[in-house]
Amino acid sequence: MPGTPPSRFVYLGPEGTFTEQALRTIPAAEHGARTPARSVPEALDGVRSGDFDAAVVPLENSVGGAVPVTLDELVAGDPLTITREIVLPVRFQLAAPAGTRLPGIRSVAAHPQASAQCRHWLRAHLPDATVVDVLSNGAAAAATADGRYDAAICAPIGADRHRLAVLADNIADHDDAVTRFVMVARPGSPPPPTGDDVTSLAVYIAHDRVGALLAVLTELSVRGINLTRIESRPSGEGLGRYVFFLDCTGHVADARLGEALQGLRRTCADVRFLGSYPRHRWTGSAAERPVPAPPGLSDADVADSAAWLARIRAGQPA
Repeated sequence: MPGTPPSRFVYLGPEGTFTEQALRTIPAAEHGARTPARSVPEALDGVRSGDFDAAVVPLENSVGGAVPVTLDELVAGDPLTITREIVLPVRFQLAAPAGTRLPGIRSVAAHPQASAQCRHWLRAHLPDATVVDVLSNGAAAAATADGRYDAAICAPIGADRHRLAVLADNIADHDDAVTRFVMVARPGSPPPPTGDDVTSLAVYIAHDRVGALLAVLTELSVRGINLTRIESRPSGEGLGRYVFFLDCTGHVADARLGEALQGLRRTCADVRFLGSYPRHRWTGSAAERPVPAPPGLSDADVADSAAWLARIRAGQPA
């Protein structure tokens, strides 16, 4: 039924990962069914098939960059749309069975991105320990709880889930690192505009046209739309052919962004709309507030100019 809140959630597993932690920030997920998936494609395919209402998967990290498999899967197969973003601080812990001491640690289980983000801490505090790559932070915690490794780098939810003692907290090399997750569902009406929204697009440029990428950016800039992220991925059509993932401020219901989307549709080889959704709300620092449109390009300016043209066309005093 349109408008029915999701109740069956799937997420990139296993249990005890940052992705589960992100999912559990959504009130509906606390009361719904939560199922871990073995991979991002498995999670998204579960939504496409109708087995689940929504999936939560990682999209990008402020240190490690974009998650390529998520970008690729968003443009492969039947369309899906982003309905929400969740941004979590990345807080890594070194966890181990009770009674473990740092000098006795010889092996540390960690996801490769986790160990990369804790490289300096590991070098300073466990220089002789062997870091073993595992599939996820949750798997690292589980394997350590089972006795396969001496310690794990994991999320707080993983240490709690597997009843591990925290030997060191906040061990990441970047204190302000965050990961951005998205909730994805089958296509439907976007959430209503809030005045502080993000629209995500996948754009295939016309490769036989000089300045094709510049034309894409111009459609946004001339309308005062702020581009907050651009990422390229191979399209699979051959060397030198890419799909560009764009995040920009605004909502598909906004007049300015609607005009830009029409322009992109006219000038690009293809455009896939990936969703309009509320921007993650921070604590109110000025740096995280929306960038205002330049003079003459605000929504009010666009509405005024449209009304002016309508009066002219109707033969009324302008």
